[in-house]
Amino acid sequence: MASAAEQMAANMSWGAFAKSGELRSRIVFTIGLLMVYRLGTFIPVPGIDGSALREFMDNVSGGIGGMLQMFTGGALGRMGIFALGIMPYISASIIIQLLTAMWAPLEQLKKEGEQGRKKINQYTRYGTVFLATLQAYGLAKSLEAGGLAATPGLYFEAATVITLVGGTMFLMWLGEQITARGIGNGISLIIFVGIVAEIPAAIAQFLAQGRSGSLSPAVIIAVIVMVIAVIAFVVFMERALRKIHIQYPRRQVGMKVYDGSNSHLPVKVNPAGVIPAIFASSLLLLPTTVATFSGQSTSPLMSTILAYFGPGQPLYLLFFTAMIVFFTFFYTYNVAFKTDDVADNLKNQNGFVPGIRPGKKTAEYLDYVVTRLLVIGSAYLAAVALLPEILRSQFAIPFYFGGTSVLIVVSVTMDTIQQVQSHMLAHQYEGLIEKSQLRGKKRRNKVTSRK
Repeated sequence: MASAAEQMAANMSWGAFAKSGELRSRIVFTIGLLMVYRLGTFIPVPGIDGSALREFMDNVSGGIGGMLQMFTGGALGRMGIFALGIMPYISASIIIQLLTAMWAPLEQLKKEGEQGRKKINQYTRYGTVFLATLQAYGLAKSLEAGGLAATPGLYFEAATVITLVGGTMFLMWLGEQITARGIGNGISLIIFVGIVAEIPAAIAQFLAQGRSGSLSPAVIIAVIVMVIAVIAFVVFMERALRKIHIQYPRRQVGMKVYDGSNSHLPVKVNPAGVIPAIFASSLLLLPTTVATFSGQSTSPLMSTILAYFGPGQPLYLLFFTAMIVFFTFFYTYNVAFKTDDVADNLKNQNGFVPGIRPGKKTAEYLDYVVTRLLVIGSAYLAAVALLPEILRSQFAIPFYFGGTSVLIVVSVTMDTIQQVQSHMLAHQYEGLIEKSQLRGKKRRNKVTSRK
């Protein structure tokens, strides 16, 4: 038997969407800020030799350069003001969350509610500025070493650092505004739009290789079938749930006795979503970016690191897998699904898992269930993220819409649709409340008129 909320969600239509003015304004606001982001990817950093950069990107577009283009929405290839993207902010968030789990003062701040959260966000912004400055300076030196700077020197380095750091901080602000006043998670939407914007060019390049004979028709068909299968698999895994039965005892309120009720606690197979893949990618893309633009001037140390940890290398795949598994467990237990908090909430609401004592025993049982689920969830994330890496390195397929890109696109799309549905559902509830209030007023007016 479907609940009232499920029935209302099933009856939603374009007419209900048209009547929701707040939802329309939120969508328009989100689209407007995302258009600002796309415009910024075409504004170049001052002092770049445009012709040399275009020639350089044409040469590396068949390798890791294509993946870097995908993750930055093309801003890196054009060396736009958003060339660093949002990755410094994500890296700073990783560091702050790790410190929060290991350092007592930050852990105490996290427990202080809204004020503590604001303080942690402030530290994250400081960390973003620091990391973006380091990455921008490294990128400026790499551009000079690769002969891509029109006028190398201190002025070029300072202008590049200021521009790129300012672009990253502006993107962080855009993401926060989208989250607060728009639809969906702003940071995820920015990455999503960057990936989607580069898909047509990647598909065109892929089909062009088929026309030139570099790829056989069988390979093209196989890749298309693979992409469709991966998307279907991601949707299935992202919607997969483990329902834990919850029982509430009989209770008495005044002279009335209410029977106990049954419910369930839904636990996703992948509670962390796409966050682990984004975290792992952000850690691995920085040395590759610096080495890509350094050209032949790469230092011996960086050359050694890339020889063993370059894309497609066994150690790279192993490290990528380890990072995804680690962040899946870490993010789930510290952010997405805190078993101790869930057990305490169930205890406070007089709910319990049949056969399990409330409190500590319930938390241990939830740990056991979530850990088994995360083994499957982390394996699924690692398999999907590594698939395009293996195809590129072993079969030389220049197709970048796969792995982490598929995870981001599918997850963000599903999350955005759910948020739109929740806004429409809230609008329908508001309409029902207003109608009931109007009916109550009419009835009271009729009673007073009869008197």
